[in-house]
Amino acid sequence: MPAANISEQISLAGTEASGTGNMKLMINGAVTLGTMDGANVEIHDAVGSDNIIIFGMNVDEVNAAKPSYQPINIYNSNPVIKAAIDRMQFGINGEVFNEIADSLKTQDTYMALADFDSYKNAQKYASECYRDQHKWNRMSLMNTANAGIFSADRSVEDYARDIWHLTK
Repeated sequence: MPAANISEQISLAGTEASGTGNMKLMINGAVTLGTMDGANVEIHDAVGSDNIIIFGMNVDEVNAAKPSYQPINIYNSNPVIKAAIDRMQFGINGEVFNEIADSLKTQDTYMALADFDSYKNAQKYASECYRDQHKWNRMSLMNTANAGIFSADRSVEDYARDIWHLTK
């Protein structure tokens, strides 16, 4: 996995979309910016709240919001979201993206509009942290230093013991 400063894992909490790629970026010092989903939960546990940037709803909040979620209401009330979706619908460099725009306004299965403001704030915080090189370097180092739990050796040993019931 090539090195990166930040690893964005932006799945909806409860969908388990983040996986091992972010662990590989973590071992190279990338700071994770993501939701509390999948492997991000494990990374959070390993590095602590000060060394990961979490945004968005948690699983309980997602489950509570889903039954009444109407993305069109967010579209109509958030001028930044409305402008972005309208831009997709009315053209970017001569291309229109009506299906994407309509899907975001009417379905938004992954509740991207609901998490948008929190994501925007997380991006702002990430930029602030990055400008403070001492802070960013500490966060990066803490990620590398705590990535050992995700090593292949540990994973294989866990599988051998807990799933395959093998002994050394």
